[in-house]
Amino acid sequence: MTVRTDKHGDLLVITIDRPEVRNAIDHATATALAKAFREFDADRQRAACVLTGAGGHFCAGADLKAVAAGRGNRVTLEGDGPLGPTRMTLSKPVIAAVEGYAVAGGLELALWCDLRVAARSAVFGVYNRRWGVPLVDGGTVRLPRLIGQSHAMDMILTGRGVSGEEAQRMGLANRVTDDGESLHEAVRLAETLTRFPQRCLRSDRRSVLTQWGKPIPDALQQETLLGREVIKSGETIHGATRFNEGAGRHGDFSNI
Repeated sequence: MTVRTDKHGDLLVITIDRPEVRNAIDHATATALAKAFREFDADRQRAACVLTGAGGHFCAGADLKAVAAGRGNRVTLEGDGPLGPTRMTLSKPVIAAVEGYAVAGGLELALWCDLRVAARSAVFGVYNRRWGVPLVDGGTVRLPRLIGQSHAMDMILTGRGVSGEEAQRMGLANRVTDDGESLHEAVRLAETLTRFPQRCLRSDRRSVLTQWGKPIPDALQQETLLGREVIKSGETIHGATRFNEGAGRHGDFSNI
């Protein structure tokens, strides 16, 4: 089994478990990873997910030994991405916990996640630049949208590695931790997300993900339509009532 799933209350931890190849992904692993995320999205109890890798590395991308042997990941216009879930738009957030290498397709998997928690010594990079392996799991699309075209071009054209701290300065990493602590911090962060009113959180997330390419008036209209559905659900009036009763004052989320 090259993909493990572990349930922690209302969240799920998905682990790529091929440490002998720095969690490089072959076709079978890509299929298992896509299956795990479909099951997470369909699970009504799990409100957030953490994606990580076993053995001190996040993911080194596609398994190039399999590619060289003619058993590379499928690259088609239809269906899942070559590394599995990278074409999916889930209804719930996913946080990447990055230790060691998140390079090539591993970088693309991290980009697909909503948030990235990285160890200081983590390395993000388009290492496939040196081998003639193209970015086909969203790297040329998501990286410039996250960190801007100038930073993205630097990484994509040069293939250089970027540390956790530089990644945070670029806006690629949302949190930086001491080495060995990224999973703990990602789980803690995911747990905070599970405690918020979920209909509203998922609606706002959906608006962010689907507004790209829309004219501003259309994006604003979509935001309003989605927000109205949340209000009609009763979640907003319930939250306003709790606030009126004293919960969450002065930015204190401890009693929400």
